[in-house]
Amino acid sequence: QEQLVESGGGSVQAGGSLNLSCVVHAYRFDSLVLAWFRQVPGTEREIVATIGRDGMPGYADSVKGRFTISKDDAKNTLYLQLNDLKPDGTELFVCGGGRGSWGAPWLLRTPSAFLSWGQGTQVTVSS
Repeated sequence: QEQLVESGGGSVQAGGSLNLSCVVHAYRFDSLVLAWFRQVPGTEREIVATIGRDGMPGYADSVKGRFTISKDDAKNTLYLQLNDLKPDGTELFVCGGGRGSWGAPWLLRTPSAFLSWGQGTQVTVSS
């Protein structure tokens, strides 16, 4: 029953950077597993990055070396740093949260673990 609110999206040119935030309203933020997803128009939503309760990250192969997921338990906030953005047009980045004790690698292949979702923040990358 967590509430998540994303921010930080915008329009940038290829090679640029953005820092996305997700404020999570939860009784125990530090008990959650968290993730960022992206959805390209006309395609299925895909997991971009995950982070476990231990703070260890996991990344999809498509973003390794360019994106960084992190969280701040004191601020109940999840972050995604986007670097070297590709000219992929417009994508919706959504954060999700779930209750569990799984690690980031397992979470990358288990989207069903995330039961709470934000509305998303739009990222547009032009050539």
